[in-house]
Amino acid sequence: MAKIKSALRVVAVDRVAETRGIRIGMSLADARGALPNLAVTEADEAADHALLERIADWCDRYTPLIALDPPRGLFLDISGCAHLFAPQGGKGGAEDGEAALLADCLRRLAGQGFEARGAIASTKGAAWAVAHHGGGGSLKPGVEAEALADLPVAALRIGTEQAALLDRLGLKRIGQLFGKPRAPLAARFGLELVRRLDQALGGEDEVLSPRRPTPRLSAERRFAEPVADQESLLETVRSLARTLAPALERRGLGARSIEAAFFRLDGEVFRAAIGTASPIRAADDVAMLFAERMWAIGDERDAGFGFDIVRLAVTEAEPLDAAQVDLAGEVASGADLGRLVDRLGARIGAERVTRLLPVDTHIPERAAIARPLASLAAVPAAGIALAWAAPDELAETPPDRPLRLFARPEPIEVLAEVPDGPPLRFRWRRVLYHVARAEGPERIAPEWWRPDDQTRLTRDYFRVEDGEGRRYWLFREGLYGRETAQPAWRMHGLFV
Repeated sequence: MAKIKSALRVVAVDRVAETRGIRIGMSLADARGALPNLAVTEADEAADHALLERIADWCDRYTPLIALDPPRGLFLDISGCAHLFAPQGGKGGAEDGEAALLADCLRRLAGQGFEARGAIASTKGAAWAVAHHGGGGSLKPGVEAEALADLPVAALRIGTEQAALLDRLGLKRIGQLFGKPRAPLAARFGLELVRRLDQALGGEDEVLSPRRPTPRLSAERRFAEPVADQESLLETVRSLARTLAPALERRGLGARSIEAAFFRLDGEVFRAAIGTASPIRAADDVAMLFAERMWAIGDERDAGFGFDIVRLAVTEAEPLDAAQVDLAGEVASGADLGRLVDRLGARIGAERVTRLLPVDTHIPERAAIARPLASLAAVPAAGIALAWAAPDELAETPPDRPLRLFARPEPIEVLAEVPDGPPLRFRWRRVLYHVARAEGPERIAPEWWRPDDQTRLTRDYFRVEDGEGRRYWLFREGLYGRETAQPAWRMHGLFV
């Protein structure tokens, strides 16, 4: 039960309570009046939704095109999948496969302790109506009107108030709406009723929005006996990758993101995904990356009683041209770096293998940003370039700035001859340093086009060297007499 419009109402019932007259939407007082010993539990929407997500993951064994129908339903698009479940020697082809698929799904769910009903139809509306208000089963295309005629109008997925209004006016069954003029129906009951009726009968298309992205390519292996050892699972992944390679080659593509799904016998589904720095399609490379990934997740993947299905899906792909090899059969040297990046990404996560990219700004701490190597093929964000400026090979002078900066500039105490002059000595981390040489200042003004920027004071940077030859990069924050009466000094980095 749950509180709905200031009243406690029934939101879910089991079959025993349903046979005793308890209905969803009934107030708790009426339900207890009809069944005094009714056992009631408070609804937990978050837990129910999480369970529905897990069941949807499990249903992925039948089709990757699954959409949630909260609070307790799922839509599965089994187009092109049903024939895989047709019994050997069956004459009905896809029809036999549909019945076998539905029976297998309901049988397995019942074995896991769920009470489920299902229906197969050529439209979402018809399948939903027969599953919720009919006897279930599989409808042949073209018989939707006949199958829905005797069902209540609530089977059209309309609101409870709209269904109650139709019932009071004597329109209790869907068949009573057939042949009625659409304009009066829409004017009296709203366009939603007419739309749902057309969707159920196939007069209007209704698109299923899968909860997970549709893979570019996929292949799966079903086992007669469950498999538990990791070596066999990895060899299966290698075999599936070998199956996908010709299809990728025909399309001139290589995989950038691949997901392996392991369906455990008790209904749990484990997924492992890898990303690559460059497109690949070699089965050995794919198997190697998944070996790294499965080593990284370790005990998170409990084999239990074993896995009966393994599926390998290419979720992202990019063009991949043929690679030139030398006489020894070796590809270009850059492939070794790409292979290293892929292995590191598989083991510690692709988002942790990063590269520094230059940013169009003159604030030192914002001049570079870390981005995952796997995402560099995408369009860069505004202000981010994909390459650094080419260095001047003839330059013999040391760099103007340190290669690495402190995460946050550290405060220092400075003594200078004049308030806006270079430092003579400074105290940093409780140690006093005497300045032997100083260069600067390099003035960096705040970026006025950033109204929410915390860096609002002008900086004067100095390169200084102490008596032992150590070099520092420090700055004075704030112009004396113009921006502040007492400028602050900070250490920003070291020249090493």
